[in-house]
Amino acid sequence: MTMGPQFPVDLKQFKQLKLDPKNAKLSAEQKRDLLHNINIFRDGIIAFTATGAARGVSGHTGGPFDTAPEVCILLAFINANPEGFVDALFDEAGHRVATQYLLAALDGKIDPDHLLNYRKADSKLPGHPELGLTPGVKYSSGRLGHMWALVNGISMANKGKNVLLLGSDGSQQEGNDAEAARIAVANNLNVKLFIDNNDVTIAGHPSEYLKGYDIARTLEGHGLKVIRAEAENVDSLYGAMCEIINHNGPAAVISNRKMAPGIEGIEGETHAHDVIPVDIARRYLTKRGYSKEQLAFYDDIKATSNPHQYLGSTKDKGANRVIFGEAVNSVLDSLSKEEAARRVMVIDSDLEGSTGLKGIHSKHPEVFVPSGVMERGNFSAAAGFGFGSNGERQGVFSTFSAFLEMCISEITMARLNNCSVLSHFSHSGVDEMADNTCHFGLNHFFADNGLMDAESTTLYFPADGEQMKAVVSEVFFNKGLRFIFSTRAKVPYILKESSDEKLYGDGYKFVPGKEEIIRHGSAGYIVSYGDMLYRSLDAVERLRQDGLDVGLINKPTLNIVDEETIKVYGSTPFVVVVESIAQKTGLGSRLGSHLLERKLTPKFKTMGAIKEGSGGLYEQVNSQGLAPDDIVAAVKEVAQK
Repeated sequence: MTMGPQFPVDLKQFKQLKLDPKNAKLSAEQKRDLLHNINIFRDGIIAFTATGAARGVSGHTGGPFDTAPEVCILLAFINANPEGFVDALFDEAGHRVATQYLLAALDGKIDPDHLLNYRKADSKLPGHPELGLTPGVKYSSGRLGHMWALVNGISMANKGKNVLLLGSDGSQQEGNDAEAARIAVANNLNVKLFIDNNDVTIAGHPSEYLKGYDIARTLEGHGLKVIRAEAENVDSLYGAMCEIINHNGPAAVISNRKMAPGIEGIEGETHAHDVIPVDIARRYLTKRGYSKEQLAFYDDIKATSNPHQYLGSTKDKGANRVIFGEAVNSVLDSLSKEEAARRVMVIDSDLEGSTGLKGIHSKHPEVFVPSGVMERGNFSAAAGFGFGSNGERQGVFSTFSAFLEMCISEITMARLNNCSVLSHFSHSGVDEMADNTCHFGLNHFFADNGLMDAESTTLYFPADGEQMKAVVSEVFFNKGLRFIFSTRAKVPYILKESSDEKLYGDGYKFVPGKEEIIRHGSAGYIVSYGDMLYRSLDAVERLRQDGLDVGLINKPTLNIVDEETIKVYGSTPFVVVVESIAQKTGLGSRLGSHLLERKLTPKFKTMGAIKEGSGGLYEQVNSQGLAPDDIVAAVKEVAQK
């Protein structure tokens, strides 16, 4: 029997320490055992999160590494008095999921060796904790900064027990934490927060981009008892944690530290928020006494890529989420610095490197406003900048598509005030979303939530980088609410029929609302858009090789019916909608009605995201039943071939 890679950290060496918070000073033996556990825990975090770097699925090391001292102390508190605590270490920063996986391994629910499959497809170790998926995981964290309000209710249901919540200076920027704080104080809930105040988020340092933000003063202002601690001084941290556990009511420890303390090469750096590179992990673990042989498993972990060769599109790919920023720069380049600053405001939500705004920040700082993890407020600020504008003045906002759901009320507010705002929501659908289900961008049509007589709201999902440029150029200075979507994954360029020429290259002009016939067909049509267009085109080309004359429609404007083109495909024997957003709320859920309203009655089928994620990268699309063979099979079924 072939043995798989072995986890190098011996978790049996982790001591079942018991600490009574009524004794606020550690004995020499307790301190020695606690420091031992912290080192074991941090070794474990480093060892398995680095596999995410090795296999190219990313991950997060710094956060769970940081909070190891708090976690080890809390475990000791629970061991000493299990009846005094709800048995879970809730975390409002779900990307720190490595903590939960390591706890599950310590609890015997996960084989430690399995941790080396971190974020791998079908490993059940995705990028955020998901209740019911991973053995030993006790809750779903959801999105950043969403846990505290839920924990308040858990406290209400468990009176007499402490409820423990790990937080961060990033997650606490979310506005719903302010509401949660007021509820906790008003009801004197025994919710205890442990805030990792490391002054690092994805895009930078809060002390620089969010001046005036002080998490300790904020929580004190809400009425919580707050104790500040030097987090890498175990005596300071332990004393502070004892004090708030003994306090009757909501309280917080603010753990001041550099991010990734003691990790040479990333300590205090923004990239410590992400996954630790393998070479830095090796160096750290080697200094900790692990042998070359124990760490050799990293050499056997390789990144994988989608083996399928797609017909009808280029082999080279472009990152639409980055190209969005480049396209905005092209618009701004035509303006003087003074005119650009007067007419355009681009506001970030701590994701500039992920959503294409970094390029704007670099080239056009005169329009750029760095901001924090405050999507609702940032969107409204962008909308307010465009208040009273006929399109000449634009607010530009960007974040992940999953977070669109958080902005619905603010979108309505912007629409009621006739604001002009251009929003870019990246990381749409499911493709390459190792962060998994809570980060899927599924409900784009929620943005079009106005009444029939409301000012037009338009949703655009370009198929490739060339079309992204054309869309931005065409709609940038339009009036009203416009939403442009892109994926985390790169996409190839769509080719003209029987040609190596890009369809959306020179000479192409985007027409809002126009549905584009990519391939004519007589047997029926696939209607698609965005990242599923090239996959659908591949299916169409293969079906045509098999003798089924299928056509393909690109619908880059998602929520406007092209009366001319809908008659073309609606008059054929079948229509199949293929998309990577939620089948329940996507284009397919409404296109059938559009067809029937026009007395068009083809056979009709929809394909979209239908279930929770599998982890991994390209595997996510396939696991939803959206792989090339799945599309071909669906078309053959509806065509009865």
